[in-house]
Amino acid sequence: MNRKEIINAAFPDCPVRNVVSRLTDKWSLLVLYTLEQHGVLRFKDLWRMIPDISQKMLTSVLRNMEADGIVSREVFTEVPPRVEYRLTERGASLMPHLDGLLSWGMEHFEEIIVDRKNAHKDK
Repeated sequence: MNRKEIINAAFPDCPVRNVVSRLTDKWSLLVLYTLEQHGVLRFKDLWRMIPDISQKMLTSVLRNMEADGIVSREVFTEVPPRVEYRLTERGASLMPHLDGLLSWGMEHFEEIIVDRKNAHKDK
């Protein structure tokens, strides 16, 4: 990333800011990792696999990721209706980058927790 791109990141129409904000909310990464691990999931199965997420929030996250072309939604005309979600090609191409972030987090997790505790002691 060049300096001009970094400076432009301060603006709301910046592609980096726009995309990163959509992926780094409380639930999106969990949804992406769950879909990556399981391939294709029905809504209820996905909902059960992510502790504490509400149905309303999962619906919202899935709609946003579908609108961004990261997740696909397939509706089957059955009784009862069946809806399945999966990563798109674009979503799958994102996962190696997120895996790097996860690896970094795991590598530094203990140090970060110690630093947080020390920061709170100083206050």
